[in-house]
Amino acid sequence: MTTPFPFTAVVGQDDLRLALLLNAVSPAVGGVLVRGEKGTAKSTAVRALSALLPAVSVVPGCRFSCDPASPDPGCPDGPHEAGGGAERPARMVELPVGASEDRLVGALDIERALSEGVKAFEPGLLADAHRGILYVDEVNLLHDHLVDLLLDAAAMGASYVEREGVSVRHAARFLLVGTMNPEEGELRPQLLDRFGLTVEVAASREPDQRVEVVRRRLAYDDDPAGFAARWAEEEAAVRARIVAARELLPSVRLGDGALRQIAATCAAFEVDGMRADIVMARTATALAAWAGRTDVLAEDVRQAALLALPHRRRRNPFDAPGLDEDKLDETLEEFGGSQDDDPDPDPGPDGPGGGGGQPDPGEGPEGGDTGASPEAGEGGQPQPSGGGEQSAVRAAEPFRAKVLSVPGIGEGVAGRRSRARTEHGRTTGARRPQGALTKLHLAATVQAAAPHQRARGRSGPGLVVRRDDLRQATREGREGNLVLFVVDASGSMAARQRMSAVKGAVLSLLLDAYQRRDKVGLVTFRGTGADVALPPTSSVDAAAARLESLPTGGRTPLAAGLLRAHDVLRVERLRDPARRPLVVVVTDGRATGGPEPVALAGRAARLFAADGVASVVVDCESGPVRLGLAGQLAGELGGTAVTLDELRADSIAGLVKDVQRRAA
Repeated sequence: MTTPFPFTAVVGQDDLRLALLLNAVSPAVGGVLVRGEKGTAKSTAVRALSALLPAVSVVPGCRFSCDPASPDPGCPDGPHEAGGGAERPARMVELPVGASEDRLVGALDIERALSEGVKAFEPGLLADAHRGILYVDEVNLLHDHLVDLLLDAAAMGASYVEREGVSVRHAARFLLVGTMNPEEGELRPQLLDRFGLTVEVAASREPDQRVEVVRRRLAYDDDPAGFAARWAEEEAAVRARIVAARELLPSVRLGDGALRQIAATCAAFEVDGMRADIVMARTATALAAWAGRTDVLAEDVRQAALLALPHRRRRNPFDAPGLDEDKLDETLEEFGGSQDDDPDPDPGPDGPGGGGGQPDPGEGPEGGDTGASPEAGEGGQPQPSGGGEQSAVRAAEPFRAKVLSVPGIGEGVAGRRSRARTEHGRTTGARRPQGALTKLHLAATVQAAAPHQRARGRSGPGLVVRRDDLRQATREGREGNLVLFVVDASGSMAARQRMSAVKGAVLSLLLDAYQRRDKVGLVTFRGTGADVALPPTSSVDAAAARLESLPTGGRTPLAAGLLRAHDVLRVERLRDPARRPLVVVVTDGRATGGPEPVALAGRAARLFAADGVASVVVDCESGPVRLGLAGQLAGELGGTAVTLDELRADSIAGLVKDVQRRAA
């Protein structure tokens, strides 16, 4: 068995260690989400925590870790009689990102069902994690179907399994700990809210501290057991302090004064729901117990807010995490007063909630006349007055965009956009397995084997099954796609109100891509060429940041933008061949600059049509006179066009059907 890195030997990361220890003192806090760049000891600290947790008393032989003092009356291995139990170390169960649904919740024991003819339940990871730690590394990459199951178990404290003739309910109360790198995408808001605390970690910039990190890691790698032995005394001291804090916890007093501060803080930062208030109260109580006190102080409330509120303030992935500490201090001071149970005689005036961090819905004045007075040019194309580079404008308020999907049925990674054959989803049929069997269709397998039982000499209750009888379940779900944005940033798009609306529309589509678990990429074109502003990534907030700072101006090299996008798709097809692309071209359709810009743009567009790439052109042309150039571009691409207004209208449903008709 591998010796874990000692928890007390982790250098720095004070907030991370404190959040984990508070959950060890009071599991009711609700777990920890650790956000940070790679190589910051996230996983190391979490794995080290399990060695500090007190031993757990369990009913001998119970696969569901029932407490002998109060056994679960509905335990599948029960009923158990209250009495003495056996102690074992607290478990830390890891949930792999690619785990199956059966592995998480459990399923019918296929071996016993086929060999003995009995229905028996085989527990999953949720049963193993009961009264311990459930750890998910890269939790932001967890498939949606597993997230849904985790949400249900975390909300109810139990796991319900209703499948394949099995109906089982068992307790599943665990400390949920997740680590993630925000560059790889964000969490669904529902799962984000289930984590009691969140911590942002980053590598130290202090040379001395970095030296100590390297020194300790090298010493551990050379002799793990010897290194752990040198820290055994510190580990024992922290373990004893956790036990003492747990014993003190029921005696900690949370007065009305502290409760008013908690409520006022949650209201001031406009967090949704009441879970934040409850988590803050539990965290402040655990902080007091950890400090050896029986009264909750204002400093406990402040620390609890810094740990419990940042991730609950985010309304969408473009909001920066964190709290305004000056505002926090003002709120605590205003509602501080007495920490006893007497009512506050002067609760203070009701000031406005403020709009800290909220985007300004208004836009600046329209830009000068760049792109406002086009002149007729080659091929009937309007020739914008190129102009120099103009400063970036802020995006308009994002809106809820309707779904754009890729036609047909794919086989990409699980997501929420386009139809696909996946390992998870609704069962649509059965087939003979091609290669290794991954998901057994039990009914179809039994049906295939049943007619041959007499010929195979069956004499007992078990079913005689051969390899040829096995049937693979075919399932249909949704996949995530690569949504590649190709954005025109030329002078013809440079009017401030117009570019602001365009950026708002792209932000809306980015938000939709985040919710549907897509990868996104961003290609921009202006002046004399095109740039890959963001290679395909799962981090939509990175795409939003690049878009926000996008300058405009110059001519419109539409062909260069399309050719660069085609190259991006070609490379990405080699890296991730199963993920189907959706190209969203945001332009007014003009093509200027260079020899024969219109013809060259047409030839570039036809490359996408030849490859069968699904595409949508967001028509940004404005004004009373419309030339319909974006529609012509959509025809060359083999896709369809939609205006900015239609992007948020019900007519978008017709757009998707049109895309599907064209591809059929």
